Amino acid sequence: MELKGKVINFLGDSITEGVGASSTEKNYVSLMEKSCELKEARNYGIGGTRIARQSVMSDSPFDNDFNMRADIMEDADLVVVFGGTNDYGHGQAELGKFSDREVFTFYGAMHTLCLKLIKKYTSNKIVFLTPLHRMNEDTMQGTWKPEGVEQRPLIDYVNAIREVCEYYSIPVLDMYKEGQMPGNVWTWCEKYMPDGLHPNDKGYEIIANKLKKFLENL
Repeated sequence: MELKGKVINFLGDSITEGVGASSTEKNYVSLMEKSCELKEARNYGIGGTRIARQSVMSDSPFDNDFNMRADIMEDADLVVVFGGTNDYGHGQAELGKFSDREVFTFYGAMHTLCLKLIKKYTSNKIVFLTPLHRMNEDTMQGTWKPEGVEQRPLIDYVNAIREVCEYYSIPVLDMYKEGQMPGNVWTWCEKYMPDGLHPNDKGYEIIANKLKKFLENL
């Protein structure tokens, strides 16, 4: 895919927003805009947001889920979706199962989001990224789920993204597998994601470089 002159919508959470970067110019969206010579890189990243909808809504920006924001995104040559780590980390929504089609489970919200984007942009203009590794992703320490909501390891959310996107033939850049930032290895965290979750400038460079190569090879 030729990226020069393209308009890309980036839908995501705090990692797309650029938390952890030393400046706006150092987040992966800005790096992509410059290195790929994009006409425009629209950043729809909001920290703390999730793909799944919450059963109890509030005025918090955290509850402005991906499906809600997909409705208001402008037309673009390509849409890049990067989320799921907050669905693992906090919120009332269950992981659910593949047959779900409602937005109140992660699986159901993934199906809804994929269909919404396909209808709006066509399937050949959509790409998903799986979550990066993060600290405590296996033990689930440091996550917050209300009583009664089952906690699942991060890999279950990664696999759900892989599974649903494969069902709709949507390309997936597997940052969990190929992101080169193993969150459970503290020496690597210090180098690329000092807080155990958000990349620093070096980490964002890795994301931007991998995403650029991935898109160019589509």
